[in-house]
Amino acid sequence: MPSNLKPSNLKPSNMKPSNTKPSSKKPAPAPHFDPDAAATGDGLFGLDTRVDDATLVVIPVPFDATTSYRPGTAAGPAAVLEASKQVDLEDLQYGPIWKAGFAMLPIPKDIAALSKSARRTAEPIIKAGGATPGNRAHAKALDTVNAASERVHGYVARETERILDRGAIPALLGGDHASPFALIAELSQRHRGMGILQVDAHADLREEFEGFRWSHASIFHNVMTRLPDVGRLVQVGIRDFGLREREFVENSKGRVQCFYDQHLRDRQFKGGAKGSWSAICKDIVKALPKDVYVSFDIDGLTSDLCTNTGTPVPGGLTFPEVCHLLETLANSGRRVVGFDLCEVSPGNKSREEAGEWDANVGARVLYKLLGCTLKSRGLLR
Repeated sequence: MPSNLKPSNLKPSNMKPSNTKPSSKKPAPAPHFDPDAAATGDGLFGLDTRVDDATLVVIPVPFDATTSYRPGTAAGPAAVLEASKQVDLEDLQYGPIWKAGFAMLPIPKDIAALSKSARRTAEPIIKAGGATPGNRAHAKALDTVNAASERVHGYVARETERILDRGAIPALLGGDHASPFALIAELSQRHRGMGILQVDAHADLREEFEGFRWSHASIFHNVMTRLPDVGRLVQVGIRDFGLREREFVENSKGRVQCFYDQHLRDRQFKGGAKGSWSAICKDIVKALPKDVYVSFDIDGLTSDLCTNTGTPVPGGLTFPEVCHLLETLANSGRRVVGFDLCEVSPGNKSREEAGEWDANVGARVLYKLLGCTLKSRGLLR
């Protein structure tokens, strides 16, 4: 894939934009299925819905070559899959989400292996704090890692195209936050002018961070500079950012709107009707266009909910705040065209030591994202 990757490079040139709606046919659960029983299926949330029958399909991307603080998010898809089997399937906000029918593709072993090799190649640059100009070894390593990232884009683009052409809804489970670029690119061509709701601790607007073109810290710089069909980026919970990232927001002429975490808290501290979380969520959603893509970095939550993620930051949203924000979006009349959940990491500790906390939180965020998306599309009973 060429270094000047554009949406047109991600799929055949004869592909036409499509507003194909998911099939109204619901996959019928097995007659003996009991949603209150222990999970016995091997699929997401213990279900056995076939990918070809699913209304929504999750693409797992076990890749985290450029995570600059600590790696581990490549293990996120497998950990969330396992933890999802412990989630009760009746939801207070959305009801029996599972009945809509969703599935996850098999975790690609070749992408997992590519992540390990690319991470080894990236390590010297990460330890040096970035590529040194004129260093041939660093330049060669950058080319290798960038090429590996583009292979990931190719995989995501192919799977996204298959899902959309069948009339299903695509979602992605990372991996680092660079993983969903090709998914966003494909959706932006089919839903021109779509907005992105980004829940995150970081702005991710850095240009080629540490020299890596497809860095996890550059995902939305790449999106906003390479994907002209994206209408607006609305960021929520941002509390770690650089000077040039803040200038990027300020110079975007409204194409990027940031609800900084501290500003959200200041508004709540002042109290009154405008300081309620409900009022804040309505203002956030009001900034979004009709079609919305949700990009959820787990570190957008308070750090006690994602202790092993690549770059945890104090502050952030609580789980109930996220639930209310997503429900506000689902009930707003807007249509969620896809989503990603990234940066969930089980850490390097044993299950007994870590308690699988990060994966359990990630699985529950994933279920809420599924509910929000399906509700917004009128696909929940």
